[in-house]
Amino acid sequence: MEVILTQDVKNLGKQGEIVKVAEGYGRNFLIPRGLAVEATKSNLKHWQHQQKLDKDRELRERTDADKIKSTLDGLEITMQARSGEGGRLFGSVTSTDLVNAIEKKTGIKLDKRKLELEEPIKNIGNHSVKVRLMPGITASLNVKVEQSDPKDSKV
Repeated sequence: MEVILTQDVKNLGKQGEIVKVAEGYGRNFLIPRGLAVEATKSNLKHWQHQQKLDKDRELRERTDADKIKSTLDGLEITMQARSGEGGRLFGSVTSTDLVNAIEKKTGIKLDKRKLELEEPIKNIGNHSVKVRLMPGITASLNVKVEQSDPKDSKV
């Protein structure tokens, strides 16, 4: 019996795949639990249409990610922060701070989880930050952390 998986099934396949299974396994386990549907002509037609829509969506997302990558590659973001002796910051520059600065400078809204910061930036200087837009599409931007004007501090 052939079925189209509607969800990922361990040791069987991923969502959207057509797989051959034993008649009893398909009728008594997969279909009643909503993990699969029988591969009839109408279900196969629907599956093919869904595959086409998924490809089109992925192509659009890839095109958008390429545009964002071209904007972000080589972009320099300058952040002001208070620091002590030796250029060590009193706080840190986090991914949230960077996302806000990128949005302010370019108008591009990013999810902070897309920034690849192993740990928050805690020193003055230049830092390279990678932005993972999609699998296979990564942009690299430069973050320059400068000491803020001591007159601005409220201490």
